Parts: sequence; C-alpha cells; structure tokens
Amino acid sequence: MARLESGRRIILSRDVLRADYLPESLPHRWEHIRRMGEVLAPCLIGGRPSNLFIYGKTGTGKTAVAKHVLKRFSAEASRRDVRARFVYVNCRIAGTEYRVLAEICASLDVRIPFTGLSKAEVFSRMRNGLNRLWGMLVICLDEVDVLVKSFGDGLLYELTRSNDQGSSGHVAIIGISNDLMFKEQLDPRVLSSLSEEELVFHPYTANELADILRERASMSLSEGSYDESVIRLCAALAAAEHGDARRALDLLRVAAEVAEREGAERIEERHVRAAQGLIERGRVYEALSSLPLHSRIVLLAVLVASKGGGNGIATSGAIYSTYKALCVEAGVEPLTDRRVSTLISELDMLGVVSCDLVSFGRHGRTRRIRLAINSDEVMSVFERDELLSSLASKMLKNAPQN
Repeated sequence: MARLESGRRIILSRDVLRADYLPESLPHRWEHIRRMGEVLAPCLIGGRPSNLFIYGKTGTGKTAVAKHVLKRFSAEASRRDVRARFVYVNCRIAGTEYRVLAEICASLDVRIPFTGLSKAEVFSRMRNGLNRLWGMLVICLDEVDVLVKSFGDGLLYELTRSNDQGSSGHVAIIGISNDLMFKEQLDPRVLSSLSEEELVFHPYTANELADILRERASMSLSEGSYDESVIRLCAALAAAEHGDARRALDLLRVAAEVAEREGAERIEERHVRAAQGLIERGRVYEALSSLPLHSRIVLLAVLVASKGGGNGIATSGAIYSTYKALCVEAGVEPLTDRRVSTLISELDMLGVVSCDLVSFGRHGRTRRIRLAINSDEVMSVFERDELLSSLASKMLKNAPQN
C-alpha cells in the first residue's frame, strides 16, 4: 500500500480502458455504423426496417457499434416524436428465453414477474404491449447463438412471426453472433427472415488497434506515463490473436496496473509482457474452472490419452475410451460417444484443445486431438477440483508414456 501511495498515479480512469466502455467515437467502424444506420433509417419515418444479422469474431466492435447506433436512433426518435423504441439484450447474461422476453417486455412498459408465467403468456403480454406502442420496436439480441444453442430457435421464430399476427406494432430484429457458423443451426424459415440484411465485422489490424489504444490512453492515463512503443506492442500482440480490441485494451490496462503496483514512473514494454502472462493465466484458469463436470472429465481424458499418443496427440476413439474409464473411477454415468464429440468441439472453440480431421479413405475418418495449452495449466485446475484431483494424479501416473 505504501508503495502504491508513494508511486506516481498512472491510471486516471480504469473504466475507459474496459471493453464495455462506450466512447463517443468508434475508430475504423464508421462504415459499419453507416450501414447499420441505413438499415434502421425507415423506423424514423414510420416504416419498418429489415431484420439485420451481424457476425464476426470477439473483440471486433459488434456490440459497441450496435449500442452506439441504437443510442443515437433512440435520441433521434425522441427528438422527432416518432413511436419507435430500441432494446438491447445480451442473451448470455439474460440466460434463458424467459428472461430475454422479460427484458423485451420491460422496454414496452410491460412488467413480467421473475418466474411463474408460461412462455405463451409472456408472448401474449408482449403482443399487447406492441399494440399499445402502435409503432416500431427494434430488438437487438447480442450473443444470440448462445440462446439458440441452449434452447433452440423457437424464440427467434416467434419474434420473426410477430409482424404476421395482426399487431398494430411492428418488430425488427438485430441478431449478433460471434459464431460464423451459427446460421447453419437455424430453421430455414427463421434464417430467411432474420438474414434480410447482413453485416460482417472483420478483425482489426495492428494499426487500427493502435489508433483505438491511443484514443483510450489519452482519456485514461496520465500524461507522460507511456510512449508509442507500449501502444504498438499491445496492438501487435492483440492483432496476432485475431485482431481483438478487448485483448488490446486489457493488455494496456493490466500493464498500467502492474507499473503502478511496483511504483514505476512509466509503463514499459516489460510491463506489457508481464500483463500478457497474467491475462493468459487468468483467462485459462477461469475458462477451465467454470467448465461443467463432464467437460472437465473429457479434458482430463484428452490429457491422459495424449500422454500415450504420439507427439501428444490422441484419436477421438482413444479419448472416449479413457473418458469412460474416468467416469467409472469417478462414479459418474458416462455420456454417449456423440455427446462427448460435441464437448470436444466446444473445448476446441474455447482454444483449450486443437482438433484435426483425418481421413482413412474407405476405412472412415477420425479426429486427432491434442492440448492447445500447457498441461501444467490444466493440472492447476484439477488440483483444486475435489472430485478429479486424486483421479487425475492416479490416471496420469498409470498412463503409458509416448
């Protein structure tokens, strides 16, 4: 504490360096703002805009652009006294179809109890709210892929049909997804309606990330506490990892925190390197420790099976056999081969494992799987897992070495 108080204050505003901060300007996303504005423009003159589907990887500015445009349209609708409302819902945070519908209803001044109503009743109340609105409701569903993967596309189907049910109010939907393959999961009727217009967000380049960081740094860090080399390094490290603006901002913020904690006068490149290690360890641990039980067992099976495979690689068949053995040892009912295959795909999406599909011609195909992170990081999670800690040590001790 004494060191922190005696050292120079580097960070003036931590909030500005967080990913959820919404600045007045969004560098290198002006074209996306313009395109989204053109799609929504009809609602300001009493028309019904097309539905819009936005997709791109994490950290490419999708949420920031959507919130920015909705905020401006909401203000303009109020200024013109247009009967149009705009609601943003993060489907991951809402968690269930019921809570998503409840947030939509709240935007129509319709109160929904936290639990207790059927989905049909909530829809009925939403339609009544639309009738009273007698105007346009624009619904932005962020991370809509999370909702569909958990509950199917029934909610989307009902929302897209709202305009066909004789309501005096109309609905337009903006769907946002990080999963580029998400649309393949949708019913063709939902897809044709939802994807009337599409907007793709490409990853930021290193130069674009540097521009974003300079703007945020000027608002959040004390003058003279950093130089261009720090900005460039944070941008380059983030650009190498899919052009993720969130990653770049986190690197700069944590580097500044590291520098402040040690009482440094300025942020240096070594602080950025230290921040990179802290973020990586924290991200991996958080992701692994929050995995469901069977996903953790599958991950342990990958670790054990890869010990006996060549070059740390194991086939999907070997992993499933190991998984079943682990379930027996843990006293847990194993899942089917197909379900385990899905869990492996989810671990692949998290970046925890890496999968390659190998064809053997007429003898079929298999997946070759290996850990994409250090095995010590995986073990650090299992060591804190009451059920799997002893099982992990036992299985790894008995695993054949390649």
